[in-house]
Amino acid sequence: MSVSLEQPEISVIVPARNEEANLANCLGSLVGQQGPSYEIIVVDDHSSDRTREIAKSFPVSVITADPLPEGWSGKCNACWSGAKVAKGKWLLFTDADTKHTPNSIAQGLREAQAVSAAMLSYSPKQEVHSSAERALMPVIFAELATTYRPKDVSDPNSPAAAANGQYLLIRRDAYDAVGGHAAIAQVILEDVELAKRLKQAGFKLQFRQSDAVSTRMYHSFAQMWEGWTKNLALLFPNPRGLVLRRTIEFALIVLGLVGTWNAVFIERDRLGIWLNAAFLLVVLYFVYHRIRRAHFDWLSNIMAIFGLPLFAILLLNSYISHKKGTVAWKGRRYGTATLLSDGHSEAARGSLAVTVPGITDRKSGHSL
Repeated sequence: MSVSLEQPEISVIVPARNEEANLANCLGSLVGQQGPSYEIIVVDDHSSDRTREIAKSFPVSVITADPLPEGWSGKCNACWSGAKVAKGKWLLFTDADTKHTPNSIAQGLREAQAVSAAMLSYSPKQEVHSSAERALMPVIFAELATTYRPKDVSDPNSPAAAANGQYLLIRRDAYDAVGGHAAIAQVILEDVELAKRLKQAGFKLQFRQSDAVSTRMYHSFAQMWEGWTKNLALLFPNPRGLVLRRTIEFALIVLGLVGTWNAVFIERDRLGIWLNAAFLLVVLYFVYHRIRRAHFDWLSNIMAIFGLPLFAILLLNSYISHKKGTVAWKGRRYGTATLLSDGHSEAARGSLAVTVPGITDRKSGHSL
């Protein structure tokens, strides 16, 4: 680690709640990087596992997140706790489940300065292991790449704004100018909302996919289900319409497969074979063309066909959960008011702010 006797160039802030399975790999990839001077601050978000013990085994600063104020999201509170003690001219917020290349800090700073961006955010390389991850994750990230096109987000003349909290580098003065995480304390999609507020204030954004950082977001289907239930419906302007489109798309694939099978093995109709096969290939081409934008491996791109119905079910579940007014994440239950009566999320009206009127700890049932 490049150490500064005065003010470090960058403060790396790692919020961590019950991250004993991931934190060692994250910190191991962050310490010892060459380039600008930097400090690493791990914010223990009241973990009940070995997160704090693991953090203290590395040459980093370890602090405890402030007690969670009424109405705040846990992530915003942890990030704000870290920002208050950070000394850097730039703040790099990165999740505890990320792994960084040896030059990720220097690369991010160099790119941000080269394009005069007040915020640079990388969408990390997504690691997928299980069949469910391979099927679902490419579908989700392909939809995100379509909804939040990096060239639009990075264009000062476009109102589009987005960021990925897994790697979010922001100039300190810009962060303070928009009020930091304290100003968006009641927001679940804090990364997108922070980017939006920066752009509205006239600051330049830089957003793109990068292999400088990687992550495996979820290690089980249960984690994946809970995590995307919390976020998915908030990310798209018309979740119900998207559910319908992807359901129809999968139905067309099934129809093409059944038609081709019937023509080959039942009717033995050569013209029927050609027509059904051509129909199927056209549908698959458009699906694959969209999925490949997410930059997954070829096997995941193929398995994403089976992820279409899973995506539709999960998006509908997320929509219903927010409509009912409650979602859960890491032992905390958030009361929400996220969806409008016409089925469009706040994003459709140019805002991704999600109010959190109350947060309840699952174990105690008390408001935190």
